[in-house]
Amino acid sequence: MTETTHTLSPLPSALLRDDFVSHYGGIYEHSPWIAEAAWEAGLKPESDTPAGLATAMGAVVDAAGQERQLALLRAHPDLAGKAAVAGELTAESTEEQASAGIDQCTAEEFARFQEFNDRYKRRFAMPFIMAVRGANRHEILAAFESRLNNPKTVEFATALAEVHKIARLRLQAMAA
Repeated sequence: MTETTHTLSPLPSALLRDDFVSHYGGIYEHSPWIAEAAWEAGLKPESDTPAGLATAMGAVVDAAGQERQLALLRAHPDLAGKAAVAGELTAESTEEQASAGIDQCTAEEFARFQEFNDRYKRRFAMPFIMAVRGANRHEILAAFESRLNNPKTVEFATALAEVHKIARLRLQAMAA
């Protein structure tokens, strides 16, 4: 079966607003406003698949304007950052970072993550965002280092694309 043949449960188009936001409000990290706006825009049966709901919610983000998009990006945690060390990540972020082996960093790798996090935030005024499911910490560190050289406009667009990818992956996991 392809992703479009799986349906989400509960069906997004059948939910009342508060139930929809309660169930799908965490798809975008600490940003339930996206689920609220998607529901208010009207969900149809096409929104009951991971791809369909990702499209509906992604459209909200894309139409939000740069200031709101930046707030969304800033809602994301650092990779191997203080929140991870303190156990303060969302369940989704904890699982995603663990799936990439970030929780198993050597002291040297952890120091590189910290250095890159600091450099990236100084340069772009937001955390480095990458959909890490399916990647390993070595690939993530290489992407981190490479993306530090991007122009700010390119990196903003890249970060948004990664946030959309994270949302799609979370929705696919819910339908599996």
